[in-house]
Amino acid sequence: MTFFDLARRNVTRHWLRSSLAVIGIVIGVIAIASLGIMGNSIGLMFGDMVSDVGDTLIVSPATGVGGGKLTERQVDDIARAVGSNVVIPFSSTADRIFVGEKESVAMIYAIPAGDIAGLLDVESGAYLKETGAGCLIGSELAANSRENGLKLGARVRMGDETLRVVGVLKERGMGFDINPDYAIIVPYSWYSSHYDEDDYDQVIVKVRDVNDIDAVKESIEQRMNRREDVVNVMDTRGILESIFEATGSITVFLAGIGAISLLVAGVSILNVMLMSVTERIKEIGVLRSIGTRRGEVMRMFIYEALVLGLAGAVLGGVLSFCAGYLVTAIFVGNADYLFDPTSLLYIVFGMAFGVITSVASGLYPAWKAAHLNPIQALRHE
Repeated sequence: MTFFDLARRNVTRHWLRSSLAVIGIVIGVIAIASLGIMGNSIGLMFGDMVSDVGDTLIVSPATGVGGGKLTERQVDDIARAVGSNVVIPFSSTADRIFVGEKESVAMIYAIPAGDIAGLLDVESGAYLKETGAGCLIGSELAANSRENGLKLGARVRMGDETLRVVGVLKERGMGFDINPDYAIIVPYSWYSSHYDEDDYDQVIVKVRDVNDIDAVKESIEQRMNRREDVVNVMDTRGILESIFEATGSITVFLAGIGAISLLVAGVSILNVMLMSVTERIKEIGVLRSIGTRRGEVMRMFIYEALVLGLAGAVLGGVLSFCAGYLVTAIFVGNADYLFDPTSLLYIVFGMAFGVITSVASGLYPAWKAAHLNPIQALRHE
């Protein structure tokens, strides 16, 4: 075998090992970025589903008290306890509704007409009047109008009475108080007459300054629960914090799984660089014998590891964007989450981690090459 054949074989082997190392970096970057994007998208999805209720307290009757209802007097006591903050009592039920020949079941929320604007936004149409025979429908009910017949201007029959849809609500998302997107909103006066009911299920308290939420909660409990537990007060801010903390942990965990695959790729690069040093011992000996410094030899191999890392990181970053798009579209159901800056940061993080892992894996082989004895290296067969 001639010198050129040997050199060509060594170059081919080195190229194949380097390609496998780059593929390992690509897979690692994709794993970190796509899993991180998926976890972050889950958090964003919860953020969209759970509407902005961090300023909300929900007051419910304590178990076994008042038949599970809040009286008008108790609502007034709550209003006095919270001061200038907004108090919105409501009741709810599920009932069969008829729109023409179409029959379905819907959630009914009864809210005093004057309080609706403080809780819900109307996308089209008008708000309710306390004395009118009108209702509002949620955005999802309106979106399925072909199936249920509910749309602006439609007439909805419940029992022996008919209400006209006077407005369609803006999409609000899932909340801890009410979920109006799939519901019908009626004036409480109509609800009270129709169902022969004068008490409320719960009270929503909108706190003007979230920093006062603990003080407002304490004020309600002190006023209402002086002798016995009459009401339970739920702080939605604490629930939201728990949810987002959990989704953050999921994101970190998923990104950690991806990091493990990238560390495995780092071991592959370490092996490639060690083999490169072994195959180029004579070359290193020549360089050292003509005066090349150790630092220059070391940098030569570090640069090689850096090039492998950059190649894998760039290719992995491009593929991560595609993988992230598929992950968010398939598992989360909304590819728009990919374009959120917090999601795109995982691609940058994966690429940076890939380059750092590659360079770190090349440090020992570079140090080993720089400290070879030039005479022994020239004698190496």
